[in-house]
Amino acid sequence: MKKTLGEFKKFAMRGNVIDMAVGIIIGGAFGKIVSSLVGDVIMPAVGVLAGGVNFSDLKWVIKEAVTEGDKMITPEVAIKYGNFIQVTFDFLIIAIAVFCLVKGINALTRKKEAETKTPPTPPADIQLLTEIRDLLKEHKDNITNQK
Repeated sequence: MKKTLGEFKKFAMRGNVIDMAVGIIIGGAFGKIVSSLVGDVIMPAVGVLAGGVNFSDLKWVIKEAVTEGDKMITPEVAIKYGNFIQVTFDFLIIAIAVFCLVKGINALTRKKEAETKTPPTPPADIQLLTEIRDLLKEHKDNITNQK
């Protein structure tokens, strides 16, 4: 049992797992923000442009609700395609935002890699030939200076 708990602790404390947990928490909060943006800002404006339609109320009623006075016997059965349209807008906005974020991070990563990238060291035989060339050049300069 101790071994299993130790393995779990090692797994849970790895950097990737913690980073993923933080990403999921921030993603959940971001999803709520986007849902509010779509439901409270974008869809009402789209509804007005579409002739005063409230998308969240759009539905296709398959079976009407059965009521007796104020008491509901059976609720209505309906396909709420307006809600589906709203959720689709949520998804598209989140997908575009994540795409832009990833694109920006990739651009920064490529820029950073280009700045820190050092040229590869040449093979040993090329290094040796370079040293010989430099020694011959130095020797030639010494002879020229002696004249």
